[in-house]
Amino acid sequence: MTVQDEAAADGEALEVWIDQDLCTGDGICAQYAPEVFELDIDGLAYVKSPDDELLQDKGATTPVPLPLLVDVVDSAKECPGDCIHVRRVADRVEVYGPDAA
Repeated sequence: MTVQDEAAADGEALEVWIDQDLCTGDGICAQYAPEVFELDIDGLAYVKSPDDELLQDKGATTPVPLPLLVDVVDSAKECPGDCIHVRRVADRVEVYGPDAA
């Protein structure tokens, strides 16, 4: 079963956020999922809202669109700063990222 299938089967909404204190500015996330991540002028990555607005507040989250789930998860796995966190909206438990169980 793929990551996408698991999320669809569970029917769980997921959200993603970036810890800018750990961000190395490599931009891997923006390469994997430019619809969700973007590097700002400060050289750090941020999540974007569903209407493409850069969310710069500390701990800002954005929904993970199901078609982009694999790209977002790959971003979290490949991030050299281990700063991308994907969690369930319902209980805020991290399912992908450095704090995932």
